[in-house]
Amino acid sequence: MKKHPEITAVLSTLVFSVALGFFSVEILGEYGILVFLFIPFLIGFLPPFLVGHYKPLNRSTAFKISFITLFASIIALLVFAMEGIICIAMASPILVLLTLLGSYIAYGVHKRKYTDNPENYTVLLLLGAIITMGFDYVNDRPTLIPVRTTVEVNAPIETVWNNVVTFSKIEEPTDWIFKTGISYPTDATIEGEGVGSIRYCNFTTGSFVEPITTWDEPNLLQFDVIDQPIPMNEWNPFWEVHPPHLDGYFQSQKGQFRLESLSANKTLLEGTTWYYVDIQPEIYWKTWSDFIIHRIHNRVLDHIKKESETTLFK
Repeated sequence: MKKHPEITAVLSTLVFSVALGFFSVEILGEYGILVFLFIPFLIGFLPPFLVGHYKPLNRSTAFKISFITLFASIIALLVFAMEGIICIAMASPILVLLTLLGSYIAYGVHKRKYTDNPENYTVLLLLGAIITMGFDYVNDRPTLIPVRTTVEVNAPIETVWNNVVTFSKIEEPTDWIFKTGISYPTDATIEGEGVGSIRYCNFTTGSFVEPITTWDEPNLLQFDVIDQPIPMNEWNPFWEVHPPHLDGYFQSQKGQFRLESLSANKTLLEGTTWYYVDIQPEIYWKTWSDFIIHRIHNRVLDHIKKESETTLFK
């Protein structure tokens, strides 16, 4: 440690962080506070804390060693096929913020010379890991979250209804978010008519299977979701990857289309999706999932608008 304290500190932190992350994801089945809050803080705090025992530590050095460790952690996730670029990019704001916070606290500890009993910090870090794992393990069922998107269609409500129940192939997307591997809708089909019929909303990764629960033509179409594909194809520069968060951590539960006639040739069309996101902190990941669902809604609603208005003026 004395000869190359930076290397030893980085490697020690990587081993500890990977062990904690593996236990949380693979054993507890949780992407939670431990993974997205505690481990980034640990990556920021532990390396400069260790290095500061063997050489003088200034703020610049603390930040440098912390972010080298963060970068090495990201490379390890990719090389060992544990994660893909898209999820890392989505998580990067909290990763950077908490690494910065941990590094700043480690620098402050050494600056104020609160390092006489380093074993106390070891105990605190272990307690922090145990507490956050415990919180993740006993946390409540995630909240059912609604996302609503509306569009005005210059067509009669009956025409719009027909294009809601099923819709033809949608053109290839131009929206940047769908260039990242995020799954997007391509078309919709239905087997039967009325309550009990099965609607299939087809995405690039598979189909949402949607039994109809309300068929109030032409005002309201409601459905449950009993099966769904993975939400995205993760991309990794080294390997094909399928991280666990693609299976069951985002669950669409139900949806609806509500139509309101504004005039003879104008209809207000509203699409709603209710979903769970079982990743903590929920408020952070909800922001991403709401953003993506709105983009998916816009893709579908804009297509329905275009098809309905084209039909009207043929």
